[in-house]
Parts: sequence; structure tokens; C-alpha cells
Amino acid sequence: MDTKKLSKDKLGEFVAVLAKQNKLYIPQKEGENLKFKPLSGDQEELDFPRITTVPPKDVFFPQTETLYRFEQGGTDISFPKEEEEAVVLGIRPCDARAMAIMDSLFSWDIDDPYFLNKREKTTLIGLACLEPGVNCFCTSVGGGPASTEGLDILLTDLGEDYLLQVLTEKGGKIKLSVEELLEEAAEDDLDTAEKLVKEATSKIGRSINTDGIQEKLPELWESPLWKNLSNSCLGCGICTFLCPTCHCFDIQDEMEGLEGRRCRVWDSCMFEEYTLHASGHNPRPSRRERLRNRINHKYSYFVQNFGKIACVGCGRCIDLCPVNIDVLDILSQVVKEAI
Repeated sequence: MDTKKLSKDKLGEFVAVLAKQNKLYIPQKEGENLKFKPLSGDQEELDFPRITTVPPKDVFFPQTETLYRFEQGGTDISFPKEEEEAVVLGIRPCDARAMAIMDSLFSWDIDDPYFLNKREKTTLIGLACLEPGVNCFCTSVGGGPASTEGLDILLTDLGEDYLLQVLTEKGGKIKLSVEELLEEAAEDDLDTAEKLVKEATSKIGRSINTDGIQEKLPELWESPLWKNLSNSCLGCGICTFLCPTCHCFDIQDEMEGLEGRRCRVWDSCMFEEYTLHASGHNPRPSRRERLRNRINHKYSYFVQNFGKIACVGCGRCIDLCPVNIDVLDILSQVVKEAI
């Protein structure tokens, strides 16, 4: 593994080089929320939060995305301009793993060019998570504070410097572009990084044994568990909109005068209208069925289709649920009920 060291004194120059050569996304405030947005000229300082409120899936799978434009009565359509080279700086390992999970879906039976073109042209520079949140459980679902899955470069905060580990060919190209700012990493630097990551792992206070959950969930299809768990659910969709792996969408046509566009917008299986048929029938008429579907999808259906859990343990759905529904509590009850 190609390993270098970047002094924090040179972070500004590092960012400047990246921004000059690529469209650079960094965590920024948008109202009360934090999300990854293109670097603006008036950006005064960098702030790398534990995780952003809005996951970086928004970079590759925007909440509203134009698929093509058209004119009423015409036959021509125009597609969005070609994607430019981009870098996402400061993405946490859990969110990078989420991108790798979504790769499986968007390249499944039919390749999704909108998502995959952005992924192909974007380099992910991650930052190891040395201070996990109170509801983090990444180690329970195959991740960790310094997981490299989905990343091109991993940075680890050593105090005065960042340890920079090159993981892919795309990461190697970035390293070459900033070579003059980097130093050789000593063996002590690697040992320090390893120690910090071990300490971070030990700070993760919540966990769940996911072994066998995929098989247990179908057995509980008619269990009263789902009614009990869904009693407090508002159906607001926050758990899905702010989940880094949720990917449901709707397709809509919008007109303004004679000009129109076909766009893709985020949708949620927690909304009543999501499964509403034109006949008026709804196979998921209540929050009971919708909550059951959400849990089954992440921990059973997705595992069956792709061999991996569609959850990275970031804790957003726990942190941000307005009525304190806790996915780890749900999974614990699933395990208990199935015994």
C-alpha cells in the first residue's frame, strides 16, 4: 500500500490543488443541515464532521435529478451535460461503504448511467472515524472506523498530520497531483494510526449480531412485533431520506410553458402513496406493513439479492428519528422473537 503523510499546515494547498483540477465536494452548511456541496470561492475553513446530516449519496443520486429535457409537440430531447471529474473530500468510511453497496444495485440487471457515470468520474477521499457517535454500529454490519471499502484514499488524523493511504488507481492519480505537498510516512506513523483506529473501534458502544437475521425475518411476517414497533412511527420518511443506502425514487414529468423535463426524485417506502395502485388498492396500507418492509429490505431481501446488508451502521436513522425509533432495538426484538 502506498502511504504518505500530509501536514495539516498544507491542507489548504492540498484542497486548492484538488479544487483546481476537479469539482471538489466538501461538507458544508445548508440551513441547519450539513451536506456535501461543491467548494465555493468564499469557503473560509474546512470542517469535517463525524457524518453529515444528508449522506453523500446526494452527490451521485441527487434528491432531484433531470434525466432529459423536451419541448411540447417536439421530438428532440436533450440530456444533461457530460459529468466532470470530481473529488469528495472527507467522506467517512461508513458512507463510502454505502456507495459500494449502491454500486451493486445501480449496476444490477440494467446499468444506471446517471449514477454510474458520476461514480466512475469521482474519487472518494475518506477520513477515518476516530470519534464514533453514540449510535454508531458499523462494526456489526461489516465496516469499521477505518474501513477502506469504496474508498480511493484514506486519511487518518495523527494530530499534526494526516496519514494518506492510496487504495486505488484513481487515488494514485490524486497522489501524483499533490506529490510536492506530501512527505514519506515513517513506521511510527503507521503504528500510531493503527493504535488510533483500535481505540476508535473500542469506543463503539452499540452492536448487534446479524448472523441469521436474514433467515429469521421471513418467519416473523405475521408477528405482532411489527404492529407494536410501528405504533409510534409518523411515516415521515426521515429514516429513508437520510439513509446512505436507501435508493427508492419516482419519475415525474414537469412542464413550464412549452418546455418540460423528465426528472427522478427521491421516494420512500415509508410513504403511503409509495405502493398505492391506480385501482386504489394498497398492499402496504398501514405503517405496520411499511416498517416491516423497510427492515426486511435492508436485512433480508438485499442480502438475498446481493449478498450484503443494505446498512452501514452510521446511526442516522436513530439519531434523527423524531419519535426515537431505534433500528438496533428492532433487530434485537427480531432475534428474541425468532428464538
